Amino acid sequence: MTTDFQRGAQLALKNRPLRRAQPGAQPDYLYPPYGSSVRRAPSQPLVLLPHTLSELSGPVFGHDRVTPGAADLTAQHDGVPLGERIIVSGRVLDEDGRAIPETLIEIWQCNAAGRYAHRMDTHDAPLDPNFSGYGRVLTDKQGRYSFTTIKPGAYPWRNHPNAWRPAHVHLSLFGLAMATRLVTQMYFPGDPLLALDPIYNSTANPRARERLVSAFDLDSTRPEWALGYLFDIVLRGRDATPMEQ
Repeated sequence: MTTDFQRGAQLALKNRPLRRAQPGAQPDYLYPPYGSSVRRAPSQPLVLLPHTLSELSGPVFGHDRVTPGAADLTAQHDGVPLGERIIVSGRVLDEDGRAIPETLIEIWQCNAAGRYAHRMDTHDAPLDPNFSGYGRVLTDKQGRYSFTTIKPGAYPWRNHPNAWRPAHVHLSLFGLAMATRLVTQMYFPGDPLLALDPIYNSTANPRARERLVSAFDLDSTRPEWALGYLFDIVLRGRDATPMEQ
C-alpha cells in the first residue's frame, strides 16, 4: 500500500530533473579486472530512453513481510551465531538530502568465516547453523534504519590469482520508484583488501568509492556488546551511492 508521503514524493520525482552523476561515480558495465563483467556487460551501445510513469512511480515491495525481528540477524535462530557482533545504521536520503521514510532495505552477507548459507558457495569454511545472513527493515519517519548482525569474513573468489573479497554487506533498496532502485555493497574502514578488490575499484572516482565505506560510530556502539558502523545511502543524483557492479 502506497502512503501519502510516497505518492507525493513520486510526483515530485516525476517533475524534478535528475542531476547526473559525475564521470566515474558509478562503475562501468565493463571493467576487465572484474572477470564476470566481461561476460555480462552489454556488447552494443546503450539506448537511452526517457523516464516514463512506470519508472517514476512504482509499487511498494514486501512491507507485509517485515517481521519485528527481521533486522536482528543474531536472533533469528535458537542459538547465538559465531563472530563479532556489529550494528549497522544510517539514513536513506534522496538527491536533495531529504529523508526517505518507510522504504524497504534488505541485506545479505556471508558469516564470520566468509561463507554464505547458499548451496552455490563451495568455500572450504564452516557454515554457522545459527546464522542465515539475511535481514530486512523499513526506514522510520526520518529515513533511519538499523541492523544488528555479525561482521562478515573475507573469502576467496577466484577472479584472479590469490583473489580475496574484502568484508562486505550487500544491500537492496527500492526507494520511491523504479528510478531509485539500488543494489550496492557496504565495506568496512581500514580493510587492506579494498585496494586490491576489482569490484570496489570499478568505481573510478575516489570520492564516490569512499561512499561505499562505512564509518565507525561510537554513538551506535553498545558498551561491552557490539561495535557500531554508520552507512548513509543516497538513492539518486550526483551524490548517489554507487551501484553494485
